[in-house]
Amino acid sequence: MEPLGATTVFLVICVSCLLFLSTWRKTPGSGKLPPGPVAFPLVGNMLQLREKSLPLHVEELSRTYGPIFTIYLGSERVVVLHGYDIVKEALVGLGDEFSGRGSMPLFERAAQRSGIAFTNGEQWRQLRRFAITTLRDFGMGKKSIEERIQEETRFMVERLRNTHGRPFDPRLFLTHVFSNVICSIVFGDRFDYEDENFVTLISLILENGKLHQSPWAALYSFFPTIMEYVPGPHHGVFKNYEEFRRFVGERVNTHKASLDPNCPRDFIDAFLIKVEEEQKNGDSVFTEECLVGSTVDLFVGGTGTSSITLYFGLLVLLKFPEIEEKVHEEIDRVIGRSRSPSMADRSQMPYTDAVLHEIQRFLAIVPLGIPHAVTKDVHLKQYVIPKDTTIFPALKSVLYDNKEFPNPEQFNPGHFLDKNGAFKKSDYFMPFSAGKRICLGEGLARMELFLILTAILQNFTLKPVVEPKDIDITPLTTFVGNVPKPFELRVLYR
Repeated sequence: MEPLGATTVFLVICVSCLLFLSTWRKTPGSGKLPPGPVAFPLVGNMLQLREKSLPLHVEELSRTYGPIFTIYLGSERVVVLHGYDIVKEALVGLGDEFSGRGSMPLFERAAQRSGIAFTNGEQWRQLRRFAITTLRDFGMGKKSIEERIQEETRFMVERLRNTHGRPFDPRLFLTHVFSNVICSIVFGDRFDYEDENFVTLISLILENGKLHQSPWAALYSFFPTIMEYVPGPHHGVFKNYEEFRRFVGERVNTHKASLDPNCPRDFIDAFLIKVEEEQKNGDSVFTEECLVGSTVDLFVGGTGTSSITLYFGLLVLLKFPEIEEKVHEEIDRVIGRSRSPSMADRSQMPYTDAVLHEIQRFLAIVPLGIPHAVTKDVHLKQYVIPKDTTIFPALKSVLYDNKEFPNPEQFNPGHFLDKNGAFKKSDYFMPFSAGKRICLGEGLARMELFLILTAILQNFTLKPVVEPKDIDITPLTTFVGNVPKPFELRVLYR
């Protein structure tokens, strides 16, 4: 390295350390922060935390520091909430104070702070309220969206029949189904599975999923400023989001040309009408930029987590054919073979409902929860959490509470059944988080999971390509979440 270059690097490191120490010392109430491991300037707790298994290290730290403790991801201060009582007290009991979106540098940079998921304050409140109302208007939780899901499952069943008993990886099939449901809501129509645009969008979602799980994504979360200038695959996330925005922008222009304000066809139409209504309001959050960002949020969010959850569910059923057999029996008794499953059936199918809940509980797809932030200085227990501090509500610690769910490391639908075999609700069931930032698509996801799984098992028997005893259902834990190991299966028409 040239002398001038070495000097520059040394000065940058020194200045960064001084800024970190200065910020740390000036933090309001820092002396009353929850305890935690010693953090070092610039790197924080990175020396103690392996970036690919942060959720596992958080579990270890909870044994030392209890239900509330502080860590530093680079220079970012994070307070971790571990266990049902503290998570509920914060997210539900102090919902407004914990309603901020915590620091997520990679996602913030990709989304350009223009949508719902990664924004705060009045913009977030208005866009979220509008999205929830609009999704309900277009059928979320109603018969109309149920019919859309049923229609999509019929296309899926036909595709599965065409595998003719050959082994295949079902990930892509499931991604297509869930994606087309949300597409019908935001874009007004489904896509043919071979449609060039649809194929491209799905490939971008799958590629981003892999990139988010990579060490590069973890490094960006620790050192966003530095990683912005470091070449690497993490830049692919930003490129892919640009493609999402380009596609949505084209759809918006098409909608504008045929918009009927008296008859909105989908989410984009409804948003465009709102943009027109707010045209004279110079401070309005309803802009075309926010329309594009919000639509991308709904499309990506509505495609990813639910399809991964059901993908994992199929793996579990391959591991435990006796569970699949009980679900088959319940489907045959309640639904039969002559009609599509409906949401009205769920109340009569406690075992199937319990299996779906246990799939979500066991996977704990976002073990640390999507980061929150406190909107002002907050007193929690004997501590003071300064405004804007990032919060990790460790959802896995709730989903794996051994008092509520005996032997939580074992997959057991009985966790959600009472002694009479009736479905048993649990306040500890928080795969969608809780409080003000609870997933706005929760109702849609629950409908999809029930209708799509029952449609698959109504028509097919799942067959593994290896012995069930050799199937490992332990999720892979990455920096951002839990994912099932890839697998193949065969489906035999019943």
